[in-house]
Amino acid sequence: MAVAVPALTRWRSVRITLAPKSFPNAANWLGVSLIAVVTLVALAVPLLAPHYPLVPAGLPLRAPGQGGFLLGTDNIGRDLLSRVLYGMRASWFAALAVVASGVLVGGLIGLIAGAAGGWVDSLLMRITDAFLALPGPVLAIAVVAALGPGFTHTLLAVSIVWWPFYARLVRGDVAALAARPHVESAKLAGVGPIRLAVRHLLPGAAPGALVAASLDLGTLILTLSALSFLGLGQPAPAPELGADAARNLGYFLQQWWIPVMPGLGVTVLALIGTVAGDCLRNLMKKER
Repeated sequence: MAVAVPALTRWRSVRITLAPKSFPNAANWLGVSLIAVVTLVALAVPLLAPHYPLVPAGLPLRAPGQGGFLLGTDNIGRDLLSRVLYGMRASWFAALAVVASGVLVGGLIGLIAGAAGGWVDSLLMRITDAFLALPGPVLAIAVVAALGPGFTHTLLAVSIVWWPFYARLVRGDVAALAARPHVESAKLAGVGPIRLAVRHLLPGAAPGALVAASLDLGTLILTLSALSFLGLGQPAPAPELGADAARNLGYFLQQWWIPVMPGLGVTVLALIGTVAGDCLRNLMKKER
């Protein structure tokens, strides 16, 4: 005998069934889209910032909200909101540049090593291991100290120590893919080594590298801000989050907002990068 199911119960069962499949997937896509949104906002910072960040815009030491300054002013009257926006812009594009260079250089080395095998693989991986054996932050500080402080030198130093992770990751994926039946079939069909690597190996290794790159955004923002905090970034008066927080630590007990606002900018950027990376990883898992 059939039992009638109340409409409310049926609706609840449908809601419970659909929620795990639809809403988390939409949330993951929303998280990944944060990368594009933040990039567009960073490009529009010259239009969004209320004042030029290098010159005073009002009275010094204004508290947040006073005189029309949302985040207040610093010790010489510069608008903190404008400086934080420009600093976040520099940190975001710097992190994207380091990630892109790491994926390109490390991915190419890992692809060649995994596809070629033999002594080529051994040579490239020993070079990669030599870089991995060195402490990354210490090596970056040594490079900046040798070349001199500056934003470009900091990016170069961090890029030098960042590519080996992607080389190891891509090499492992390519080596695993090389033993797959479709790759063996392509070899038997006479496909050349370059086409084999580009058409059959690289597409399989790219998702893992992209996920690792997105997860690295938050870590890179913190690393670059830490180097800037130590005085290895742009010289004053350039707006940079880590440097602004370090230069104004003396105001922490009286005018707390001057060193705290740049720190909040670093926190927001690192959080966005981490959330976007987690969401991209979840999407890749579902597709696999």
